[in-house]
Amino acid sequence: MILTPTPIAGVAIIDLEPRQDDRGFFARSFDREEFVRAGLNPHVEQANISFNHRAGTLRGMHFQVAPHPESKLIRCTRGAIVDTIVDMRWGSPTRLQHVSVELTADNRRALFVPAYFAHGYQTLVDETEVTYMVSGAYAPGAERGLRHDDPALGLSWPLPVADASTKDLSWPLLESWSPQELAAVSGDTT
Repeated sequence: MILTPTPIAGVAIIDLEPRQDDRGFFARSFDREEFVRAGLNPHVEQANISFNHRAGTLRGMHFQVAPHPESKLIRCTRGAIVDTIVDMRWGSPTRLQHVSVELTADNRRALFVPAYFAHGYQTLVDETEVTYMVSGAYAPGAERGLRHDDPALGLSWPLPVADASTKDLSWPLLESWSPQELAAVSGDTT
């Protein structure tokens, strides 16, 4: 594995180092010790799969707040996505900045998403499947979200949004969040 840090601390892009022969290749896609050495939280409690019928489908921007934050390792196993994350950490010098990475079945790349980052993606082709390794269980009361089109975030998506859930389209704009709500996102109640 090759773990490449991004300009936002704690976020890493993970590429495979395949060992090839006549049969194909073998590669590690996760190594707890390498993640620890890179300063990433390698704990995995849950694994999820998301299947999407149409190109342009948008899922996100989701995250969980304290006391149920979760980190994620995202990989596209069929098709292609643009995966985007937003730093929601209170006091972070990169707060509200984002990283976008193209993850495809062909490039076999993954993205490590730390806790307190909003996560979402848009499918680039029909019949796309995404796997998530997650550090914590889903906690509905701790779920929060950002609008994919919130002007305060400046996110751009490669395709028009063809499909999104009512919930994802209904998250409030950041300008309507109180300072206390913003601080509580990462467990800071001061």
